[in-house]
Amino acid sequence: MFRNLYVPGYGHFLGFRAPSLGPKMTTPWFAAVRSLSTARSLEGFRTIGTGIYLRDIQEQCQDTKSPNVILIFGWLGAHTRQLRNYTSAYAKLYPKASQIVVQCNPDLLWTTDNARSRKLKPVIDALEALHCLPSSSPAQRPARILTHVFSNGGSLQMTLLGHMLQRKYGSTPVIGSPASTLILDSCPAAGDLNSIKLAVRTVIRDPISRRIVLAIVHTIYSIRFGLSLLFGKQMIMLEKLQIEMWNPRILPWMGLQTPRLYLFSRKDKIVSWQEVTRHAETAKERGMDVRCELFEESAHVAHVQVEPDRYWSSVQEVWTVAAKGRSED
Repeated sequence: MFRNLYVPGYGHFLGFRAPSLGPKMTTPWFAAVRSLSTARSLEGFRTIGTGIYLRDIQEQCQDTKSPNVILIFGWLGAHTRQLRNYTSAYAKLYPKASQIVVQCNPDLLWTTDNARSRKLKPVIDALEALHCLPSSSPAQRPARILTHVFSNGGSLQMTLLGHMLQRKYGSTPVIGSPASTLILDSCPAAGDLNSIKLAVRTVIRDPISRRIVLAIVHTIYSIRFGLSLLFGKQMIMLEKLQIEMWNPRILPWMGLQTPRLYLFSRKDKIVSWQEVTRHAETAKERGMDVRCELFEESAHVAHVQVEPDRYWSSVQEVWTVAAKGRSED
């Protein structure tokens, strides 16, 4: 009767259950929200799953100082035309790198964990084919993997993929301890009810759909908050996301030595820069290699639009650190 409820814009469920809409649900608000997930394919990529795209470079990269696999997790509601700004830039910076792009569509509102896991299965298949996982051929050089995550929506997709890989491979190490880095754009943060509602308004433009979703979010958030006070447990799952993001092995090729770059802004109205700062500081206290770029004027997931040179220089610098650290092992 019930399914997980996910919050648009924040891309993370509140941990409560929403009424099942059923397979024949055809109300206008449902159709309007679903239409947001309809997207064109990325130019130069082939579609390997729902909202999952692969740019497979067959030619083996001889440049051992550059990544040869780039994994991008988009923010909730991001269209392919928006993600193209990043895929095109990466294609220029690292032309020999294959790219996997994972969209975070608003159908998170009504899909279950099992359904989302099935949708992410093509990502695992692609990673295996690109020799990023323990089952890869030992004759292949270890992949050099740059992971770029946007907002809490992208963070949720990445942590779910991490759980799937843990279930499949356990603690089996990736061959050769590949060079890797983690780019965190506008995340993570638990936020509050007002910031979640703002995120909903940003993603869902239809006024009727938006009003209904806001009412559901407000009700469930209030219930979960009350249960948190009553039982003294973390009932708001956005807080759980923050904790999971402190795991240095959030993906199997990562570890304490994997440099992290946090990109965030004082003007972000959805994700508080103070929360991101605290997350980065805690990660550093736990032994992780952390770097931060705090922008002054950019909005949520819009830093590259305001200061593109600074943005991409920061990305290149943190990858150089990752590649250098690997070469010294």
